[in-house]
Amino acid sequence: MVAVARKTIVKEVSAFEHDVLVGLHADPKHVPAKYFYDAEGSRLFERITELPEYYPTRSELRILRDHAGDIAKLIPADAALIEFGNGSPRKARLMLRAAPKLACYVPVDICGEALEQGARELQRDAPRLKILPVNADFCFPFELPPEAKAAPVRVGFFPGSTIGNFEPHEAAKFLRHAGTILGTGAVMIIGVDLVKSSEVLNAAYNDAAGVTAEFNLNLLRRINRELRGTFKLECFEHHAFFNREQSRVEMHLASLKRQKVKVAGETIDFRAGETIHTENSYKYTTERLAALARGVGWRPAGVWTDPDGYFSVQAFRLAP
Repeated sequence: MVAVARKTIVKEVSAFEHDVLVGLHADPKHVPAKYFYDAEGSRLFERITELPEYYPTRSELRILRDHAGDIAKLIPADAALIEFGNGSPRKARLMLRAAPKLACYVPVDICGEALEQGARELQRDAPRLKILPVNADFCFPFELPPEAKAAPVRVGFFPGSTIGNFEPHEAAKFLRHAGTILGTGAVMIIGVDLVKSSEVLNAAYNDAAGVTAEFNLNLLRRINRELRGTFKLECFEHHAFFNREQSRVEMHLASLKRQKVKVAGETIDFRAGETIHTENSYKYTTERLAALARGVGWRPAGVWTDPDGYFSVQAFRLAP
């Protein structure tokens, strides 16, 4: 009898599939907020930034416009500007205008389509600048283009209060990671949402037009499309509220009934009222962010706020 060798087939699992399945099997259920940003999610978020209730983008843009000159003093000539998360081109555009002697601009983002579109828009505005997009998850090590490595200084740009989407210990880990990527003499410019009244915060994440709800539910639509999910969107509801004790806005998707859902061939059980925790948005004081950054080797170098005190842009230098 001849023995026949059997070939073991190992399924390759994407980070998206792995993280979604781990999160949906957990108690409580959760999915990382970074997976909001497929092409449709990025489009919906741009709509959110224009809503009357959503103050963060307007406030940050005002700070960048009003204080561009002072912020640009921290960016040496021939520096490489590295943007962690390629959000609104409007913010990058203000930075590029304020610092015209950059060696290159490197936007880094997980969503390749939005990344390329933003790079094209900015290249039209600055045709002589080297714009070198990197499609990567900036929470993990990634390779900088040679032009950025060769620059005498690398300056990190992290707008949009994305740092608030991290748990505080994760935010510290990210800042340490960013310091490793940016290297000696680095500067980091961070936009951060500040603590304020719960009324303002709750309104910002529960807009009257329902765009934020659609943005949240789009995560289920993406799971259905990419992971063979069977979520019925009408059976889930957007919930968002300010958790004062944790100093964060939480976003959830709540199951409206007891149900079973398939994802990548696996069955997920939901109780009526059970939620998928999709996002935290921590709100800082300027002092608290400075203390967190100082703890992982960044020294405060500047703070700017809008007239309402809703938002701040803070700069740090990497300690030797």
